[in-house]
Amino acid sequence: MRIANLSGRLALIVDGRAVDVEKASGGRFTADPQAVYERWEEFRAWAVASDLPAGSEIEPTDLGSPAPAPRQTLAIGLNYRDHASESGFAAPAGLPPVFTKFVSSISGPVTEVKLPADGHTDWEVELVAVIGRRAEGVSEADAWSHVAGLAVGQDISERVVQLAGPAPQFSLGKSYPGFAPIGPWLVTPDEFDNPDDLELRCAVNGEEVQKGRTRDLIFSVPALIAGLSAVLPLLPGDIIFTGTPAGVGLGREPQRFLTAGDELVSTVEGIGELRQTFVA
Repeated sequence: MRIANLSGRLALIVDGRAVDVEKASGGRFTADPQAVYERWEEFRAWAVASDLPAGSEIEPTDLGSPAPAPRQTLAIGLNYRDHASESGFAAPAGLPPVFTKFVSSISGPVTEVKLPADGHTDWEVELVAVIGRRAEGVSEADAWSHVAGLAVGQDISERVVQLAGPAPQFSLGKSYPGFAPIGPWLVTPDEFDNPDDLELRCAVNGEEVQKGRTRDLIFSVPALIAGLSAVLPLLPGDIIFTGTPAGVGLGREPQRFLTAGDELVSTVEGIGELRQTFVA
């Protein structure tokens, strides 16, 4: 099953077309894309059993984040060994670094992003998991049952602010407007042959700069949910950015950062793509 945020309204994606959920359900479910996660199991049962009407065409620029207003966004650093190495760190032995991307940075899959002045703006393609059922003290074996679905994410990062001392400002440097595009829709885990092994790719102006597989995550999606939920409850609709593979601009020789006019395309196997254009 695939769900989307189409012009601010919850939609089911059926055969590449969008079915408005509020209209198709006769008002049983609201149009608010974020609200569906509080009733995720009920919604899934309805969607599977319903005889849905024909959908409408989708304009990619009308898509928003499938989870546009999470109460918690948890982002994971150094969760691929090759990225930890290019960043100058040892691979974490325990739970990797955790930070947030503030909700005002969240956007849809096709956007124009303003570059911060005098900054070094970088790319980080990531698999994003959205929580569908409250997770507190969850075991790794049970973790997938708490996941509503997966999406493509970009942890766009302004490195000057992020790394400024005396203590790094990870969350601020990664939370400028438009720095958390998510989409193009949410895909439920049952849609994948193996949700623990998906290919990620990222390209700048058509040049591939990142390529990896989620099987290489140091902490898999279930391991992250188990580790995080041992500390705090994960709430329906919460977002987890799971980490990025090697190939970011900061780790290159010479370093490379995004400039006005650049197009960033990020893909995850079986889900789709994000497309960001950067302006001064």
